[in-house]
Amino acid sequence: MKLIIMPSNQLILSCDIGGTHITSAIVDSSNWTILEDTITRSHVDSQAEAKTILLAWTSNMKTCLAKNESTVESIGIAAPGPFDYEKGIPLMKGQSKYDDLYQMEVTEPIKALIGASPLKIRYINDAAAFLQGEVYGCGLETETCILGITLGTGLGSAVWNNGEKAFDADLWNSPYQEGIFEEYLVTRWFVKRFKELTSIEETGLREILEKHETRIETQQLLQEYRDHLLDFLLFFSNKYHCHHFIIGGNISKAWTKIFPDESALKNYNIIIGKFQEQAAIIGAASLFSS
Repeated sequence: MKLIIMPSNQLILSCDIGGTHITSAIVDSSNWTILEDTITRSHVDSQAEAKTILLAWTSNMKTCLAKNESTVESIGIAAPGPFDYEKGIPLMKGQSKYDDLYQMEVTEPIKALIGASPLKIRYINDAAAFLQGEVYGCGLETETCILGITLGTGLGSAVWNNGEKAFDADLWNSPYQEGIFEEYLVTRWFVKRFKELTSIEETGLREILEKHETRIETQQLLQEYRDHLLDFLLFFSNKYHCHHFIIGGNISKAWTKIFPDESALKNYNIIIGKFQEQAAIIGAASLFSS
């Protein structure tokens, strides 16, 4: 494979950090495309200690950088909230991910572990990055308003208005039933509820569907989740007076199982993310757009 060397100032290392993974790639900011040969995905134990997490992140970043000979001086990172995106401080606590990074400033440790300087590092909410990338990737930038939802280890929500950059709607902890919306819409809800219904412990929705799709309890599980998600769509839509959604995240891969009959969605215009992880990577790189 021939390595293509480009001017360093147009190349951005862009990272999408999730609850169980990090995916990095180099983005050419002259046309906002991903250099496909640089895409690097790694597993992350987000419940490990801080040093282990930071080593996993930066090992992935260094592997990605090594796939291109150009010098990269800018890093855009899409990360789940709550997170102080201006200061680079994770604020996640009690969400089964990154607890050990709570209130830790991570920019300087990342720079030190990568061993490259000077580096400019900027952060964006992962749902906002996903929505930003999908809007432009799908050619929807002429729309008036689009809402984004990511469904996975956490609940992400974002808003895009014409002429503006997407922003974090921060609805994960909005009150719902006996708790908050996130507790009813993420992977751990499927795991917990399926165990309550069957006494069987699985690791996520994919495993539940692969092994138990025909069980009555699985159909009940999907019906309950469908009701929770419809409640969230209504809540989000009413809050921003918008009915156009782009939905992503690992749970969205089972969309046709969750909504085999889409008549319940007739009041919304819903698109399942076309670019998914790559959308978040482009969205994170766009932090350095002029």
